[in-house]
Amino acid sequence: MPPVPVNRPPLPALARVAWPEGEAVPALATAAAVARAAELLATGRLVAIPTETVYGLAANALDPDAVALIFRAKGRPANNPLIVHVADTAMARRLAADWPEAAERATAAFWPGPLTVVVKKAADIPDIVTAGGPTVALRCPALHLTRRLIEQAGFPLAAPSANRSEAVSPTTAQHVLEGLGNRVGLILDAGPCEHGLESTVLDCTVDPPRILRPGPLSAEQLAAAIGGEVALAAVPAAGEPSEPAAEARSTGQGADAVARSPGQLRRHYAPRTPLEVLPTATAAERVADRLAAGERIGWLTRSPEDATIRRLAASPALVVVPMPNEPASYGRMLYATLHALDQRELGRLVADAVPAEPAWAAITDRLSRAQSVDGR
Repeated sequence: MPPVPVNRPPLPALARVAWPEGEAVPALATAAAVARAAELLATGRLVAIPTETVYGLAANALDPDAVALIFRAKGRPANNPLIVHVADTAMARRLAADWPEAAERATAAFWPGPLTVVVKKAADIPDIVTAGGPTVALRCPALHLTRRLIEQAGFPLAAPSANRSEAVSPTTAQHVLEGLGNRVGLILDAGPCEHGLESTVLDCTVDPPRILRPGPLSAEQLAAAIGGEVALAAVPAAGEPSEPAAEARSTGQGADAVARSPGQLRRHYAPRTPLEVLPTATAAERVADRLAAGERIGWLTRSPEDATIRRLAASPALVVVPMPNEPASYGRMLYATLHALDQRELGRLVADAVPAEPAWAAITDRLSRAQSVDGR
């Protein structure tokens, strides 16, 4: 008897788009794709959108039913809030019950750009967006095309990273297609993301303002823009609590607080292949031990010319990936590298620890949350 065909929704269209800053009207193909995206969003559908940080899975932020589709498509826990993307500061202010001076100064300096501000939410924001909390995370993306899409849609977009929950964030449209498949209606493909890491999240409801998630913008840059101190939430070490409430307590938000920002779960940004983050010398020992045990290894190292590493690299069971010694370049490569290594059927990934310096805070955060807590 022939197999019974399974009716699955078709894979989404991948629409190549480009709308450079300063162009009032884009090419016809881009205009058509943006119009189609706006139409899908207006009817409660999901669209994968490009930004300068990572690709986002977007829905109408003011439609709780549409937002619920994001959680379903990603397998995202309901206690993990979403970032709301806006076309400009005026739209952001309409979504805030209060617009503190810190938010005003930070957004004046860095919007459009890779900065998310957390403020008290207006009544228009559905509770599902904020995980039931009293604050909302807002961002105005730098990509001209994405801001024009929000303008054409006429409403803000809730848009977490366009991947399954806890997985490595997508920095290309292909990553979105591979991760979400037919869970999304349309993917706007604007090429690789500029930064490759999620935005810096600044909580402007506390004094001093606190960075809840490090990103492309540093504490020093934000402090200079605000004209005062900016605190930095600690990056959890392996084995620390993963519950958002536990991390909320660590930032002084109270025992019953919900997370004010995404990116605070203990395990996040994680490849399918188990990842360990170790000092370089320890990493070399670990790689040698696992190679001797017959395991296939991928190694992200900033010291590819080290004699020990070059000796180990002679093994056909080892894939050595040289990583940059500059944090912004490292950030642009990190997720794409993890996606690529996940395709190699390796038994383990090892990454050299990065410097314990403020400039590397975002990389430290992502590697810490991506690694396997139990080492397996």
